Amino acid sequence: MRKQAGVTLMELLIAVTLVALLSVGLLFAMRVGLNAMDRSNDRLMGNRKVVSVERILEEEVAGIMPITAICSADGEGPPAKIAFFQGEAETMRFASSYSMQEGARGYPTILEYQVIPGEDNVGVRLVVNESLYTGPRSAGASCSGGIFRPVLIGPMSFVLADKLAYCRLSYREPLPPPDLSRWVLRWNKQFLPNAIRVEMAPLHPDRARLQLQTLTIPVHVTRLPMERYDF
Repeated sequence: MRKQAGVTLMELLIAVTLVALLSVGLLFAMRVGLNAMDRSNDRLMGNRKVVSVERILEEEVAGIMPITAICSADGEGPPAKIAFFQGEAETMRFASSYSMQEGARGYPTILEYQVIPGEDNVGVRLVVNESLYTGPRSAGASCSGGIFRPVLIGPMSFVLADKLAYCRLSYREPLPPPDLSRWVLRWNKQFLPNAIRVEMAPLHPDRARLQLQTLTIPVHVTRLPMERYDF
């Protein structure tokens, strides 16, 4: 009788087991690789967000405009004309030639910054409102009787920085020698500060990522908003 070649059931089970083990190993290797790629992408996006927040703040302050606002009358008094700049520890208003939506090529924009509590009252976040500036009366819509109204937070407010341990705004006031300058938390002058400081720190620091940190942004505009230059 002619001999016939073949495999036994045991050999078949061993082959199937080896193929299954190889498939499981490849699956775990792919999973580890995909998880590493997701973590890298998440870290890269976080770093880009930090860089973009700092760039936006620097560009908006660099484009600050020395304008005036005609505030609506308070009671029976006449409208008040003031320098349009509000500076407090958690609130800031000014007009800028730079906006997040149109960059430096758009129309002048009124910017309103406000520090508010974070999600579930954990930490804080920095939000900003943007509206079109069309003249002193459009700027005066945010004040009454020479006093600025509170910043209103709504669906159109943009969260510029989130999950912060703290966020404080301060303003550098020029002084005569020998002091030269000082930092204040409230600006009530009729001219612009020569620098703005935004103090920020992340709620959960991570050394593997870029972290939001304190920014000191110089104001290069020296024109006085309340002075006339049309000689």
